[in-house]
Amino acid sequence: MMTNLFSIFDPSTNLMNLPMNWISTILGLLFIPYSFWLIPNRHFIMWNFISKKLHNEFKTLLKNNYFNGSTFIFISLFFFIFFNNFLGLFPYIFTSTSHLTMSLSLSMPLWLSFMLYGWINNTNHMFIHMIPQGTPYILMPFMVIIETISNIIRPGTLAVRLTANMIAGHLLMTLLSSTGTNMSFYMIMILIFMQIMLMIMESAVAIIQSYVITILSTLYYSEVN
Repeated sequence: MMTNLFSIFDPSTNLMNLPMNWISTILGLLFIPYSFWLIPNRHFIMWNFISKKLHNEFKTLLKNNYFNGSTFIFISLFFFIFFNNFLGLFPYIFTSTSHLTMSLSLSMPLWLSFMLYGWINNTNHMFIHMIPQGTPYILMPFMVIIETISNIIRPGTLAVRLTANMIAGHLLMTLLSSTGTNMSFYMIMILIFMQIMLMIMESAVAIIQSYVITILSTLYYSEVN
């Protein structure tokens, strides 16, 4: 049962023996019409409004570390994760963010670039950050070990958080959809209602997880300066 349940996350679409499932990561760009970039409309206004809100929030988090254009990488990260999370809710669309391969490919380069930038340009600050202010001398070696471990596991926690939330929602929807046989009409209507509510909840999760991953990445960047 578990094998069949988790098989919904297996890449299975091939074209000339080449895996095509990962193309869904850029599928969101196909839903943006060409006129979107040329003629201001309600969709462009909404996109611009969300981008400005995210820009102002990330600029506040970065504080003194902000420079022109530094927030755009995090805004792009938010929309990229959001498109992949949201499109994965539709039938027959591969959810790339439910795989650690994809989530680690996003979190690991960001974390590694932040660490390299911090240790190369702000070495003293990185050493100071390992020991919180007011730590007793006897606990300083242990605090260095704890802070080092917490920094090392950051890309893993980001990846597992995103992947686990995507897998949990998809598994729940799969379980509910597989219980519709041999049921009365009223039970089927209740099941449909539950599926609709779960779909709404998963849409909210898709937005929240995109926001959480982006905010944490912004905070990690602000710590290395």
